[in-house]
Amino acid sequence: MKQSLLDKFMSRKGLYTAFWIIALFMVTMLIYYTANLQKEVPPIPKEVKSVSGEVLYTYDDVLAGKGYFQQFDLQDWGTLLGMGAYMGPDFSTDFMHYRAEFLYDFYAMELYSKPNSELTVVERGAVKERVKQDFKEQTTLLETTTVYTDASAAAYKRNVKYLTKLLVEGDPQRAFKGGIIRPDEALKIAAFFDWTQLVASSYRPGTERTWSNNWPPEPLIDQDLTFLSHKISLWEFLILWTLTILVVFLAYEYLFKKEENEVLEEPLKITKMFSSQKKLLKYIPIVAGLFVVQLIIGGYLAHLYTEPSKDFLFSQSILPFNVLRSMHTQLAILWVAVGWLVGGLLIAPWVANRDHKYPWLVDVLWLSLLIVAVGSMIGLYMGATGQMRETWFWFGNEGRELINLGRFWDIGLVIGLVFWFLLIISLIRKAATNNPIVSTIIWSAFAIATLYIAGMMPVHKIMPNYTVDDYYRWWVIHLWVELTFELFAAGVIAFFTVSLGLITHKTAVRVMFFELLLISLSGTLGIGHHLWWQGLDEYWIAIGGIFSALEPLPLALLIIEAWKNKREKLHSGEKFDFSVPFMWISGSAVLNWIGAGFLGMMINTPTISYYSHGTYLIMPHGHVALLGAFGFISIAFLYMTSRANALAGNLQWDEKLSKIGFWMLTLGALLFAIPTYVIGMYQTEMAMEMGYFYTRTREAVEAMQGWMWARTVPDAMMIIGGIIILYDLVQKTYLAKKKV
Repeated sequence: MKQSLLDKFMSRKGLYTAFWIIALFMVTMLIYYTANLQKEVPPIPKEVKSVSGEVLYTYDDVLAGKGYFQQFDLQDWGTLLGMGAYMGPDFSTDFMHYRAEFLYDFYAMELYSKPNSELTVVERGAVKERVKQDFKEQTTLLETTTVYTDASAAAYKRNVKYLTKLLVEGDPQRAFKGGIIRPDEALKIAAFFDWTQLVASSYRPGTERTWSNNWPPEPLIDQDLTFLSHKISLWEFLILWTLTILVVFLAYEYLFKKEENEVLEEPLKITKMFSSQKKLLKYIPIVAGLFVVQLIIGGYLAHLYTEPSKDFLFSQSILPFNVLRSMHTQLAILWVAVGWLVGGLLIAPWVANRDHKYPWLVDVLWLSLLIVAVGSMIGLYMGATGQMRETWFWFGNEGRELINLGRFWDIGLVIGLVFWFLLIISLIRKAATNNPIVSTIIWSAFAIATLYIAGMMPVHKIMPNYTVDDYYRWWVIHLWVELTFELFAAGVIAFFTVSLGLITHKTAVRVMFFELLLISLSGTLGIGHHLWWQGLDEYWIAIGGIFSALEPLPLALLIIEAWKNKREKLHSGEKFDFSVPFMWISGSAVLNWIGAGFLGMMINTPTISYYSHGTYLIMPHGHVALLGAFGFISIAFLYMTSRANALAGNLQWDEKLSKIGFWMLTLGALLFAIPTYVIGMYQTEMAMEMGYFYTRTREAVEAMQGWMWARTVPDAMMIIGGIIILYDLVQKTYLAKKKV
């Protein structure tokens, strides 16, 4: 019978070909847009001066201020152009809003000889138009010289006083103790912040939109969303629903359609562990321990978010908010990454059916990673607290949210990741048979190892332009979590469902290729949905609309199919030895769809992102997606390693505590999304009605105090779940007795 075009496309060969065509096209386009980056980013002026000739600050001042901003890790306290933590203010918005307020008073006195508070509605309308003229017509961000009106120059000077007082003396009402940054350093930081205010408020030449595409919303100067964002949002929803129906149809019509005489693989039988695999046992308490520490810090931060003026257990002068927040995010990356290293090293000997020639290299990797983990945490603390003023860039913290390690520790982490890749490929390449699942695991591991380098350019110093710097920061974050990590996850889930005898090899390969196609289609240029408001051109709004929400769907469907087959096995009386690892893999696929798909789509459309950017509404997506999509796979690797050890050593294995830990953590993560969603939605509404400045005031968040306290319930559940998992893994791995 003649195959239709759709039959050919949905065959293994067709999906493989389509994946490579899409992947090469998307990577080519990403390189093209990156090569043109310098033509569209906001310039840093050689000098900013008043119309009367006074030089307010220079290019070197902006660059020095950016360095201090990073050194003292202010992005883990407040935000810049909406990027960062949500405790402190958005510095760009503060400078812009306070400048506008100053100009209202200035021009009210100039036009009507009375303060703004005493103007009539009609008079205030005239003053508004004069303020808008100052912002939009008389101030232009240029590479040579940017000229302020005398009024805006005076507004800048007042902003300098405000910021110097804030940074030097602190802001106890928002968990910032002060006493670290010096006045001369604050002066340079003010120059940098004012440049970002120019990015947010002055028109891109030849347009009627700012360099940040009119973000943030500011009613004082009638700055708001453009219709383009509404139009793109509408098309995104229409396309998403259509493609969702199409994906489900293709999955059940082609991907899960069993061929004649197609049988499940024999489940993995473990009677011994290779020497290198035994050495992985020492990784288990380290990874699980780092996870528990990260959860405890998260709960601690939740208390500071709720009552920032009070100490909780420890003085904030000892444990500042921004330091703890940077540790919280960096520990998440560390324990997830090391857990994945364990998985790769565990799988490789099974695939090759042989051990490494030098198993002790696994110990070398373990020691190296331990040094990086401990050293980087010390560096984060000392750098942000001003104890490494001369060496902060190398050994302290880089002050870039989520990729915050000092450059020395960055390099150490990359060396460890490359070393891990070499250990895996040196073994797997000797395997008697290879297959697409294994190849996907290998080359996504290579991409994970090398892509981190993109966030280290230039290697020896900070990137001068914040927009360019943030572009490459998102290269690492987005292309890790929504491309290479997803590719690795797709390969791992396919490997486990086949190896555990739950899905046929042919079905797993077809689903995996379909998933790889969707990941490449949406995850590569989908980086654009992070870049709308920080200085890149308007076309990124459309480019970022390529859906990252659709990519988790095939894996969720694969897990549903695997669950059906597992149930049939159990009903037929077959023994299944890997229920706990499979439980975590299943949870990963489901939470990946909820966190990255459902909650991700909620905030990724331009219309919602414009108002929710830099609010709590981002937190449900970030926490559920990271934990579900990647953290659960890391924990699955730990349990798989422990289970292999139990089978090889004929040790007792009880699953009751494992399931309690799983459900405490999973339900805690899902419940966490509720109060953060409610708070974030309130902030988003306020941003639309009153402007973004008010969403970030402490008074605005105080109105949601009850929901802030409600976070303690899911936080406690997750911490208890993490402790149970740590205890359970240690007991199963080190304290289990032999079976009678």
